[in-house]
Order: sequence, then structure tokens, then C-alpha cells
Amino acid sequence: MKLAVIILTHNEEHHIEACIRSAAFADEILVIDDMSTDRTAELAQSLGARVVTHPLAGDFAGQRNFALMQTDADWVLYVDADERVNEGTEAELRRIMAADARAVYEIKRINIVFGQRMCCGGHRPDYSQRFYPRLAVHWVGCIHEHVVSELPVRRMDGSLLHHTYESWEQYFQKFNQYTTLMAEQRYADGKRSSFLKILFDPPFAFFRFYVLQCGFLDGRLGFILAMFHGFYTMVKYVKLYDLDKGNDPLHMAEDSIKK
Repeated sequence: MKLAVIILTHNEEHHIEACIRSAAFADEILVIDDMSTDRTAELAQSLGARVVTHPLAGDFAGQRNFALMQTDADWVLYVDADERVNEGTEAELRRIMAADARAVYEIKRINIVFGQRMCCGGHRPDYSQRFYPRLAVHWVGCIHEHVVSELPVRRMDGSLLHHTYESWEQYFQKFNQYTTLMAEQRYADGKRSSFLKILFDPPFAFFRFYVLQCGFLDGRLGFILAMFHGFYTMVKYVKLYDLDKGNDPLHMAEDSIKK
């Protein structure tokens, strides 16, 4: 049984070396690079990874599906460039492959935000479906993409360290990108916004992250991230409203007066 670790990249020279080194146990490391303009591809190749250049074009699921066709490995493990495979995970991967225990496997991700290991709130440890037989899955969704498969879903031992946001510039760049993509996806799915959603959903988003999910246990950073999640929710709905009203912000003002 052959194992491939697949890494999607775009200008990840800051992360790519540590990511590849953490996955050095794989039979193949495949990097699908979205036209990076830094040294990502060069560094990856220097560490023995095979690099295939392929433009993302905003379609994360499409990029992952493309990657599946670029290897002949029996099993694949997806690892993002800002993630590291923790010690002990290799043994679990090999055990599953040796038993041919075919399933879609969820692996624990431990999130590191601005250097702080998060225990609660919206960035608490989560589980992501990353390990499976290569030909048994298909990805869908342009953002927050997910796996579609007829195989059962199981949870495996082992974990990934996810070094997510490291600067506020990076945070707000992704903030703007993701709110736009989410609004466009919801609009394409026939969903619409309203001033009431813009008014009431953001406070609840903050309450869910900070109180219901115990974000307050992460200290000051937990509070700040919960506040920004509320703002993220508002911006997402404002952009959706804007798409629905033909890019005329006056509609929102008129509607708010009527209400």
C-alpha cells in the first residue's frame, strides 16, 4: 500500500519546509501549487516533493479533486501548508492501511492562533476528514469544501498542528476573501439576506463563540476573535445583501427606514 501526502499551496515559503519535514514518512509528497510567486515550489522540490503547478481559480474542491488524479497512491492524506503532522500519527496511518480498513477518516486539528494554542471558542480543536482511499472520495464546495463518499466516517488517532493566523494582515486578507466567497456561494444557492439578519445574527455569532463554546477560557484573544467572528457574520450578510440589491447601498438605508 502506497501513501501520498498532498499539500495545496500558494505563496507558502514561510510554512512549506516545516510541513514537508513533518510528513517525510510518506511514500510520496505531492505539492499542488497555485502559481506561487515566491520560493514555495523551489523549496518543496529541494526537499524531495513532487510539484505540479495548477491554478486554483477560486475552486478549492476542484483543486483537491485535481490533486487526486496526480498520484497513483492507494491512500492519501491531505495536509495544508500551515499544518504539521504530529508524532505518532504515522503509526496510526500505517496501521489503518495494513488492515485495509477502508473509510473516510477524521483527524484532530489543534489550532495555533497568533502563537497561542486554542482550547475553546471558534478555534477550539476540531476534526477534519483528511485520510482515505484515493479513489473512494470526491470533493465539493468552493469554500469550506468537504468530502463526498460512500464509505463510513471514522475517527482516527493522531493529530495535526494547525498554525493558522500569524499576523493581523493575514487575518483580514482571509477575512475579506472568505466573506466574499461565502456571499457568492449563498447567492448562487438561492439564499438571500435581510436587514434583520444583518442586525441580529452578528451578536448571536459572538455569543455562540464566546459563551456557548467557552471562548472566554482563551483569555483576551478569545474575546477578540469572538468579536471579529460577529463582524465576519455581519460582513458576509452585507455582501450577500449587496449582491441581491444590485450593488446599490441606498436600498439598505431605505429598507432600514421602512422597518
